Amino acid sequence: MRRRDVLSLAGAAGTLVAMGGLGFSVGAASAAETYTMAAIPKLRSPWFNQFEKGLLDAAKDFGVKAYQQAPSSADEAAQARLIEDAINQGINALLVVPNDAQSLVPVFKRAQDRKIVTLTHESPQQRNADFDVEMIDNKAFGRKSMDVLAEAIGPDGGDFVIYVGSLTVPAHNIWADAALAQAKEKYPKLKLLADRYPVSEDQSAARQTALDILTAHPTVKGFLCFGSQGAPGASQAVGEKSLNGKVAVVGTTSPNQASQYLKDGSMSAVILWDPGEAAYAMVYLAKLVLDGKKGTINADLNIPKLGKPLAIDKNTLVYDRPLIVTKANVDEHNGF
Repeated sequence: MRRRDVLSLAGAAGTLVAMGGLGFSVGAASAAETYTMAAIPKLRSPWFNQFEKGLLDAAKDFGVKAYQQAPSSADEAAQARLIEDAINQGINALLVVPNDAQSLVPVFKRAQDRKIVTLTHESPQQRNADFDVEMIDNKAFGRKSMDVLAEAIGPDGGDFVIYVGSLTVPAHNIWADAALAQAKEKYPKLKLLADRYPVSEDQSAARQTALDILTAHPTVKGFLCFGSQGAPGASQAVGEKSLNGKVAVVGTTSPNQASQYLKDGSMSAVILWDPGEAAYAMVYLAKLVLDGKKGTINADLNIPKLGKPLAIDKNTLVYDRPLIVTKANVDEHNGF
Protein backbone atom coordinates (compact mmCIF):
# COMPACT_ATOMS: atom_id res chain seq x y z
CA MET A 1 0.00 0.00 0.00
CA ARG A 2 1.29 3.47 -0.85
CA ARG A 3 2.24 5.65 2.08
CA ARG A 4 0.96 9.21 2.03
CA ASP A 5 1.59 12.16 4.26
CA VAL A 6 -1.52 12.99 6.26
CA LEU A 7 -2.57 15.99 8.27
CA SER A 8 -3.54 15.14 11.83
CA LEU A 9 -5.88 17.47 13.66
CA ALA A 10 -6.61 17.08 17.37
CA GLY A 11 -10.12 17.10 18.76
CA ALA A 12 -13.12 14.92 19.26
CA ALA A 13 -13.72 14.73 15.55
CA GLY A 14 -10.40 12.93 15.11
CA THR A 15 -8.42 13.18 11.92
CA LEU A 16 -9.69 14.88 8.77
CA VAL A 17 -8.10 14.67 5.36
CA ALA A 18 -8.13 16.85 2.30
CA MET A 19 -9.68 15.87 -1.00
CA GLY A 20 -7.71 14.03 -3.64
CA GLY A 21 -8.44 12.48 -6.99
CA LEU A 22 -8.71 8.80 -7.91
CA GLY A 23 -11.73 6.95 -9.11
CA PHE A 24 -14.23 9.74 -8.44
CA SER A 25 -14.62 13.32 -9.64
CA VAL A 26 -13.25 15.47 -6.85
CA GLY A 27 -11.64 18.84 -6.31
CA ALA A 28 -14.55 21.04 -7.35
CA ALA A 29 -17.05 19.72 -4.82
CA SER A 30 -18.48 22.18 -2.32
CA ALA A 31 -18.44 21.53 1.40
CA ALA A 32 -22.08 20.49 1.20
CA GLU A 33 -21.14 17.73 -1.25
CA THR A 34 -18.28 16.35 0.83
CA TYR A 35 -19.22 13.24 2.80
CA THR A 36 -18.00 12.71 6.36
CA MET A 37 -17.15 9.18 7.47
CA ALA A 38 -16.40 7.99 11.01
CA ALA A 39 -14.31 4.87 11.61
CA ILE A 40 -14.71 3.13 14.97
CA PRO A 41 -12.40 0.09 15.30
CA LYS A 42 -12.19 -2.25 18.27
CA LEU A 43 -9.45 -0.48 20.21
CA ARG A 44 -6.32 1.64 19.93
CA SER A 45 -3.40 -0.53 18.79
CA PRO A 46 -0.73 -0.64 16.08
CA TRP A 47 -3.03 -2.86 14.02
CA PHE A 48 -5.75 -0.22 13.96
CA ASN A 49 -3.21 2.55 13.41
CA GLN A 50 -2.63 0.84 10.06
CA PHE A 51 -6.40 0.70 9.56
CA GLU A 52 -6.43 4.47 10.05
CA LYS A 53 -3.68 4.94 7.46
CA GLY A 54 -5.81 3.16 4.89
CA LEU A 55 -8.80 5.25 5.94
CA LEU A 56 -6.92 8.50 5.42
CA ASP A 57 -5.37 7.35 2.18
CA ALA A 58 -8.80 6.50 0.77
CA ALA A 59 -10.33 9.72 2.05
CA LYS A 60 -7.67 11.67 0.19
CA ASP A 61 -8.08 9.61 -2.97
CA PHE A 62 -11.88 9.70 -3.08
CA GLY A 63 -12.56 13.22 -1.86
CA VAL A 64 -14.27 12.59 1.46
CA LYS A 65 -13.61 13.61 5.06
CA ALA A 66 -12.78 10.82 7.47
CA TYR A 67 -11.72 10.43 11.07
CA GLN A 68 -11.06 7.52 13.39
CA GLN A 69 -11.90 7.14 17.08
CA ALA A 70 -11.36 4.00 19.12
CA PRO A 71 -11.89 2.86 22.70
CA SER A 72 -8.73 2.46 24.76
CA SER A 73 -9.48 -1.25 25.20
CA ALA A 74 -11.70 -3.83 23.51
CA ASP A 75 -14.78 -2.68 25.41
CA GLU A 76 -18.04 -3.27 23.54
CA ALA A 77 -19.95 -0.69 25.59
CA ALA A 78 -17.30 1.98 25.02
CA GLN A 79 -17.32 1.23 21.30
CA ALA A 80 -21.10 1.53 21.19
CA ARG A 81 -20.92 4.94 22.89
CA LEU A 82 -18.42 6.19 20.32
CA ILE A 83 -20.69 5.00 17.53
CA GLU A 84 -23.67 6.76 19.11
CA ASP A 85 -21.62 9.96 19.37
CA ALA A 86 -20.69 9.71 15.71
CA ILE A 87 -24.33 9.17 14.72
CA ASN A 88 -25.35 12.26 16.69
CA GLN A 89 -22.70 14.33 14.92
CA GLY A 90 -24.53 13.89 11.62
CA ILE A 91 -21.98 11.82 9.72
CA ASN A 92 -22.76 10.27 6.32
CA ALA A 93 -21.07 6.90 6.79
CA LEU A 94 -20.06 4.66 9.68
CA LEU A 95 -17.14 2.22 9.33
CA VAL A 96 -16.88 -0.22 12.24
CA VAL A 97 -14.78 -3.21 13.30
CA PRO A 98 -17.14 -4.66 15.95
CA ASN A 99 -16.10 -6.01 19.31
CA ASP A 100 -19.54 -7.63 19.68
CA ALA A 101 -21.51 -7.98 16.46
CA GLN A 102 -24.82 -8.77 18.14
CA SER A 103 -24.79 -5.88 20.62
CA LEU A 104 -24.27 -3.38 17.81
CA VAL A 105 -27.31 -4.49 15.80
CA PRO A 106 -29.68 -1.92 17.41
CA VAL A 107 -27.01 0.79 17.19
CA PHE A 108 -26.57 0.14 13.49
CA LYS A 109 -30.36 0.23 13.10
CA ARG A 110 -30.39 3.77 14.51
CA ALA A 111 -27.67 4.73 12.06
CA GLN A 112 -29.60 3.36 9.12
CA ASP A 113 -32.79 5.05 10.30
CA ARG A 114 -30.85 8.30 9.91
CA LYS A 115 -29.74 7.29 6.39
CA ILE A 116 -26.15 6.75 7.55
CA VAL A 117 -24.37 4.21 5.35
CA THR A 118 -22.96 1.48 7.60
CA LEU A 119 -20.06 -0.84 6.79
CA THR A 120 -18.20 -3.36 8.93
CA HIS A 121 -14.99 -5.38 8.83
CA GLU A 122 -14.25 -8.68 10.61
CA SER A 123 -17.99 -9.24 11.00
CA PRO A 124 -19.38 -11.36 8.13
CA GLN A 125 -23.13 -11.13 7.51
CA GLN A 126 -23.41 -8.27 9.98
CA ARG A 127 -27.06 -7.41 10.58
CA ASN A 128 -28.10 -3.82 9.82
CA ALA A 129 -24.91 -3.14 7.86
CA ASP A 130 -24.98 -2.24 4.20
CA PHE A 131 -21.81 -4.23 3.56
CA ASP A 132 -19.08 -6.09 5.39
CA VAL A 133 -15.55 -6.28 3.95
CA GLU A 134 -13.23 -9.25 4.55
CA MET A 135 -9.65 -9.30 3.29
CA ILE A 136 -9.43 -13.07 3.51
CA ASP A 137 -11.72 -16.05 3.11
CA ASN A 138 -12.40 -16.86 6.75
CA LYS A 139 -12.43 -20.65 6.54
CA ALA A 140 -9.37 -20.79 4.32
CA PHE A 141 -7.61 -18.37 6.66
CA GLY A 142 -8.36 -20.54 9.69
CA ARG A 143 -7.12 -23.65 7.92
CA LYS A 144 -3.96 -21.91 6.76
CA SER A 145 -3.34 -20.65 10.29
CA MET A 146 -3.38 -24.21 11.57
CA ASP A 147 -0.98 -25.26 8.80
CA VAL A 148 1.43 -22.55 9.92
CA LEU A 149 1.13 -23.59 13.58
CA ALA A 150 1.59 -27.27 12.74
CA GLU A 151 4.74 -26.51 10.78
CA ALA A 152 6.11 -24.43 13.65
CA ILE A 153 5.36 -27.14 16.25
CA GLY A 154 6.91 -29.87 14.14
CA PRO A 155 6.07 -33.48 13.31
CA ASP A 156 6.00 -34.71 16.91
CA GLY A 157 2.89 -32.63 17.61
CA GLY A 158 1.62 -31.94 21.11
CA ASP A 159 -1.07 -29.97 22.89
CA PHE A 160 -2.04 -26.54 21.61
CA VAL A 161 -4.16 -23.61 22.74
CA ILE A 162 -6.42 -21.24 20.81
CA TYR A 163 -6.93 -17.61 21.81
CA VAL A 164 -9.73 -15.39 20.49
CA GLY A 165 -10.57 -11.77 21.24
CA SER A 166 -13.89 -12.80 22.71
CA LEU A 167 -16.42 -15.56 22.26
CA THR A 168 -18.65 -13.11 20.37
CA VAL A 169 -16.19 -11.82 17.74
CA PRO A 170 -17.52 -13.56 14.61
CA ALA A 171 -14.35 -13.71 12.51
CA HIS A 172 -12.11 -14.97 15.33
CA ASN A 173 -14.44 -17.84 16.09
CA ILE A 174 -14.93 -18.76 12.42
CA TRP A 175 -11.14 -18.95 12.11
CA ALA A 176 -10.91 -21.04 15.26
CA ASP A 177 -13.57 -23.46 14.03
CA ALA A 178 -11.80 -23.86 10.69
CA ALA A 179 -8.41 -24.31 12.38
CA LEU A 180 -9.79 -27.04 14.61
CA ALA A 181 -11.35 -28.79 11.62
CA GLN A 182 -7.99 -28.66 9.83
CA ALA A 183 -6.19 -30.08 12.87
CA LYS A 184 -8.66 -32.93 13.11
CA GLU A 185 -8.33 -33.73 9.42
CA LYS A 186 -4.60 -33.28 8.83
CA TYR A 187 -2.74 -33.24 12.15
CA PRO A 188 -3.75 -36.15 14.40
CA LYS A 189 -0.77 -35.52 16.69
CA LEU A 190 -2.03 -32.05 17.57
CA LYS A 191 -4.48 -32.00 20.48
CA LEU A 192 -6.52 -29.02 21.70
CA LEU A 193 -5.84 -28.48 25.39
CA ALA A 194 -9.18 -26.86 26.24
CA ASP A 195 -11.86 -24.65 24.75
CA ARG A 196 -10.70 -21.34 23.29
CA TYR A 197 -9.54 -18.59 25.65
CA PRO A 198 -11.11 -15.10 25.12
CA VAL A 199 -8.01 -13.06 26.01
CA SER A 200 -6.55 -12.07 22.66
CA GLU A 201 -7.35 -8.36 22.70
CA ASP A 202 -5.53 -7.79 26.02
CA GLN A 203 -1.78 -8.43 26.01
CA SER A 204 -1.53 -8.58 29.79
CA ALA A 205 -4.35 -11.12 30.06
CA ALA A 206 -2.91 -13.14 27.18
CA ARG A 207 0.50 -13.22 28.88
CA GLN A 208 -0.87 -14.23 32.29
CA THR A 209 -3.10 -16.91 30.78
CA ALA A 210 -0.15 -18.35 28.86
CA LEU A 211 2.03 -18.34 31.98
CA ASP A 212 -0.68 -20.23 33.87
CA ILE A 213 -1.12 -22.73 31.03
CA LEU A 214 2.61 -23.37 30.57
CA THR A 215 3.05 -23.89 34.31
CA ALA A 216 0.12 -26.28 34.64
CA HIS A 217 0.52 -28.06 31.29
CA PRO A 218 4.13 -28.55 30.17
CA THR A 219 2.86 -30.65 27.25
CA VAL A 220 1.63 -27.49 25.48
CA LYS A 221 3.65 -26.91 22.32
CA GLY A 222 1.78 -24.10 20.64
CA PHE A 223 -0.52 -21.10 20.86
CA LEU A 224 -2.73 -20.05 17.95
CA CYS A 225 -3.87 -16.54 18.68
CA PHE A 226 -6.69 -14.82 16.81
CA GLY A 227 -6.75 -11.18 17.91
CA SER A 228 -4.11 -8.47 17.84
CA GLN A 229 -2.77 -8.77 21.41
CA GLY A 230 -2.85 -12.53 21.94
CA ALA A 231 0.38 -13.50 20.22
CA PRO A 232 2.51 -10.78 21.86
CA GLY A 233 1.17 -11.78 25.28
CA ALA A 234 1.75 -15.49 24.70
CA SER A 235 5.23 -14.74 23.34
CA GLN A 236 6.07 -12.76 26.49
CA ALA A 237 5.15 -15.81 28.54
CA VAL A 238 7.16 -18.13 26.31
CA GLY A 239 10.19 -15.87 26.72
CA GLU A 240 9.78 -15.63 30.49
CA LYS A 241 9.66 -19.42 30.65
CA SER A 242 12.80 -19.68 28.46
CA LEU A 243 10.86 -21.73 25.93
CA ASN A 244 11.89 -19.81 22.82
CA GLY A 245 11.93 -22.23 19.90
CA LYS A 246 10.32 -24.95 22.02
CA VAL A 247 6.77 -23.58 22.15
CA ALA A 248 5.33 -22.13 18.95
CA VAL A 249 3.27 -18.94 18.86
CA VAL A 250 1.34 -17.98 15.73
CA GLY A 251 -1.06 -15.05 15.66
CA THR A 252 -2.80 -12.22 13.89
CA THR A 253 -0.87 -9.35 15.41
CA SER A 254 0.81 -6.44 13.66
CA PRO A 255 4.32 -7.05 12.25
CA ASN A 256 5.61 -4.01 14.13
CA GLN A 257 4.39 -5.35 17.45
CA ALA A 258 5.55 -8.87 16.61
CA SER A 259 9.02 -7.93 15.38
CA GLN A 260 10.91 -8.28 18.68
CA TYR A 261 9.28 -11.64 19.42
CA LEU A 262 9.90 -13.02 15.92
CA LYS A 263 13.53 -12.00 16.17
CA ASP A 264 14.12 -13.54 19.62
CA GLY A 265 12.31 -16.76 18.68
CA SER A 266 9.43 -16.51 21.16
CA MET A 267 7.00 -16.08 18.24
CA SER A 268 7.07 -18.30 15.17
CA ALA A 269 4.93 -16.46 12.61
CA VAL A 270 2.28 -13.84 12.02
CA ILE A 271 -0.62 -14.56 9.68
CA LEU A 272 -2.73 -11.56 8.80
CA TRP A 273 -3.72 -9.12 6.11
CA ASP A 274 -3.19 -5.40 5.72
CA PRO A 275 -6.00 -3.74 7.72
CA GLY A 276 -5.34 -0.53 5.82
CA GLU A 277 -6.61 -2.25 2.69
CA ALA A 278 -9.86 -3.08 4.47
CA ALA A 279 -10.40 0.55 5.48
CA TYR A 280 -9.56 1.68 1.96
CA ALA A 281 -12.21 -0.64 0.52
CA MET A 282 -14.78 0.47 3.10
CA VAL A 283 -14.39 4.15 2.17
CA TYR A 284 -14.69 3.32 -1.53
CA LEU A 285 -17.83 1.24 -0.99
CA ALA A 286 -19.43 3.80 1.34
CA LYS A 287 -18.97 6.52 -1.24
CA LEU A 288 -20.51 4.35 -3.94
CA VAL A 289 -23.60 3.85 -1.78
CA LEU A 290 -23.81 7.55 -0.90
CA ASP A 291 -23.49 8.42 -4.59
CA GLY A 292 -26.51 6.22 -5.35
CA LYS A 293 -24.40 3.49 -6.97
CA LYS A 294 -25.09 0.63 -4.58
CA GLY A 295 -26.21 -1.51 -7.51
CA THR A 296 -22.68 -1.45 -8.95
CA ILE A 297 -21.31 -3.34 -5.94
CA ASN A 298 -21.05 -6.87 -7.29
CA ALA A 299 -18.50 -9.57 -8.13
CA ASP A 300 -17.16 -7.49 -11.04
CA LEU A 301 -16.43 -4.42 -8.92
CA ASN A 302 -12.77 -3.47 -9.27
CA ILE A 303 -11.64 -1.45 -6.26
CA PRO A 304 -8.42 0.50 -6.84
CA LYS A 305 -5.40 -1.26 -5.27
CA LEU A 306 -7.47 -4.35 -4.38
CA GLY A 307 -9.09 -5.54 -7.59
CA LYS A 308 -12.20 -7.71 -7.70
CA PRO A 309 -13.56 -9.67 -4.73
CA LEU A 310 -13.07 -13.40 -4.51
CA ALA A 311 -16.75 -13.76 -3.69
CA ILE A 312 -19.81 -11.89 -2.45
CA ASP A 313 -21.97 -13.66 0.12
CA LYS A 314 -25.12 -11.66 0.81
CA ASN A 315 -23.80 -8.34 2.18
CA THR A 316 -20.21 -9.58 2.63
CA LEU A 317 -17.43 -8.93 0.11
CA VAL A 318 -14.59 -11.44 0.46
CA TYR A 319 -11.06 -10.81 -0.80
CA ASP A 320 -8.15 -13.24 -0.74
CA ARG A 321 -5.12 -11.31 0.54
CA PRO A 322 -3.44 -13.24 3.40
CA LEU A 323 0.08 -12.31 4.48
CA ILE A 324 2.50 -14.53 6.45
CA VAL A 325 5.29 -12.73 8.29
CA THR A 326 8.29 -14.50 9.86
CA LYS A 327 11.68 -13.53 11.22
CA ALA A 328 12.98 -13.70 7.65
CA ASN A 329 10.67 -11.01 6.22
CA VAL A 330 9.39 -8.99 9.18
CA ASP A 331 11.54 -5.98 8.36
CA GLU A 332 9.69 -5.70 5.06
CA HIS A 333 6.34 -5.42 6.83
CA ASN A 334 6.91 -3.80 10.21
CA GLY A 335 5.33 -0.48 9.29
CA PHE A 336 2.21 -1.54 11.23
